[in-house]
Amino acid sequence: MALVLNIETSSHNCSVSISSSDKIISTVEKIFEEYSHSKFLHVHIERLFKKTNLKASELSAVSVSQGPGSYTGLRIGISAAKGFCFALNIPMISLDTMRILAESVSDKNCYIISAMDARRDEIYFSVFKASKKEITRIKQTDVMILNSNSFSDFLNNSKTYFVGNCNEKIKKYISSDNAIYSPLTLPSSKHMAVLSYKKYINRNFVDISNFSANYIKDFSGKKI
Repeated sequence: MALVLNIETSSHNCSVSISSSDKIISTVEKIFEEYSHSKFLHVHIERLFKKTNLKASELSAVSVSQGPGSYTGLRIGISAAKGFCFALNIPMISLDTMRILAESVSDKNCYIISAMDARRDEIYFSVFKASKKEITRIKQTDVMILNSNSFSDFLNNSKTYFVGNCNEKIKKYISSDNAIYSPLTLPSSKHMAVLSYKKYINRNFVDISNFSANYIKDFSGKKI
C-alpha cells in the first residue's frame, strides 16, 4: 500500500489530500480570494493527518502540482513538498496541473480541453483525448487569444469538454453543440490519486534538489 500526500496549490484553491494506492482517503481544501496558501497550507495538512489518524512518518511519497499556474501558489506548494520529502527521506512526484484538471472528466470518449484564465481574451490550455484505456495529451500547454475559430478542429469532430476557470470567457467565442462545460473551475488534489499512484509504482520521481515549477504567466496577487 502506498500512502501519498497530494498538494495542489497552482490556483486560488489551496488543496491537499491523502491517497492510498489510487484512491483518495480524505481531502482538505479551500478557495481563497487572495493567495493565503503560506498561512493555511500546513494548517490544511495538519488537519488532514488528524482526520485520517495518520502520521507524516507513514507517507510513502509526496505528490505536488508542478504548474502551470500561480507563481505564488506553486512556490509555496513545492517548497512544502520538498520539506516533507527531505525530512522523511521519501520520493517526490510532480504532476502537470492541466492533466489534473483533465482527470476530473469521467467521459471516456471525448476530447478534453483544460483551460485556465490568463488576462483579457487570453487563456492557457492543453488538449487531451480520452478513451477507455487512458487520457492522452495531444497538445502541450500553450497560451492563446480566443476567437470564433478556437478549438474548431476538435469541436467539429467530437464532443469536447472544457474544464477550468474560464468557461464563461470561452462561451463568448464558441458556439457548438459538441462543447460541454464542466462545473469544475479550479484544480483539486482529489483528482491526483490515480496519477500520483501510477508514477509511484513506475518509480517516476523527480530530482528534489533541482526541481522547479512550470510557470507560464505570473498570476501572483490577482483574481483568476
